[in-house]
Amino acid sequence: MSTPKSSKKTYKVIFHNQGEVFEVFVRGVYQSDMYGFIEVEEYLFGERSSLLVDPSEEKLKNTFDGVKRSYIPMHSIIRIDEVEKEGAGKISAASGDKVMPFPMPPAPAK
Repeated sequence: MSTPKSSKKTYKVIFHNQGEVFEVFVRGVYQSDMYGFIEVEEYLFGERSSLLVDPSEEKLKNTFDGVKRSYIPMHSIIRIDEVEKEGAGKISAASGDKVMPFPMPPAPAK
């Protein structure tokens, strides 16, 4: 006997962005028509009714406020997990020995 599945899946997407590691929860993750990019959409954030406010989650909410869909370069993706329920998104520093960013060419001089 199989258990009924929820009609909406939830994904945790962890990726590099400008020297930080972003962890977001979304409803949709797709391979983009633009070569080398992953599409993520329908961002999920916790309720604001809590008395304790997490500054990194607030920064994520502000960063993705009004964003319908994001295109993230494949080489920036660390991990994508299908999860049973959403959690709190966060931003952390991309330093340490556990996370090694994909080698990137240096930015052109201005």
